[in-house]
Amino acid sequence: MKPDTADEALSPLRCCPRSMVRRGTKKASYDRAQAYQLIDALKTGHLGFVEHGAPRVIPITLWRLGDALYVHCLEGGRLSKRLDEGVTLCISFAVTDEWVMSKSAYHHSANYRSLVLYGTASRVTDDQAFDAAFEAIIEQLESGRWQQVREPSPKERKITALFRIPIEEGAFKSRTGGPNEEPEDLDLPVWNGVMPAAEPGATQTKSV
Repeated sequence: MKPDTADEALSPLRCCPRSMVRRGTKKASYDRAQAYQLIDALKTGHLGFVEHGAPRVIPITLWRLGDALYVHCLEGGRLSKRLDEGVTLCISFAVTDEWVMSKSAYHHSANYRSLVLYGTASRVTDDQAFDAAFEAIIEQLESGRWQQVREPSPKERKITALFRIPIEEGAFKSRTGGPNEEPEDLDLPVWNGVMPAAEPGATQTKSV
């Protein structure tokens, strides 16, 4: 099962004071399609919340089905208890696609895609909805696999807490392109351009 990306126009992410991008606003977007593409590509994010007055951030698998994120954890564990309490969540996704190599130390940068969402989680208790959520991520990883594997046993269902987080409020932010250079640096005898982030030292693509 592929992530639900219906052809009709998607409504933008809701923007509130806490989710409004104030720095680098030209790099910001509230486009839901861009947000969904990043979630579906990564399926790994950071789940943040406040516990006993202190921040907690947990790297965790998060996947999308329709207009909601799903996350699972151990039943009765710390995370399941916090999510059951309805705490406000701050969820982030980010990937660096390229390193931006400049002729000055200051202007080195990164081409990236990032997303920050806010929301609260609700527990999935219906067996059909439980199976549909896990079918979604397994099918996203390998089409047709759900029909080949064993379905969750009663014991596995009992020890697994599954939560649904509506995707409503947040902001997407990204950078593309080459380095920003100072005019006086253009003649410096050092290459500039972009370099794939996943392959440090790979063939450089120089700016024109």
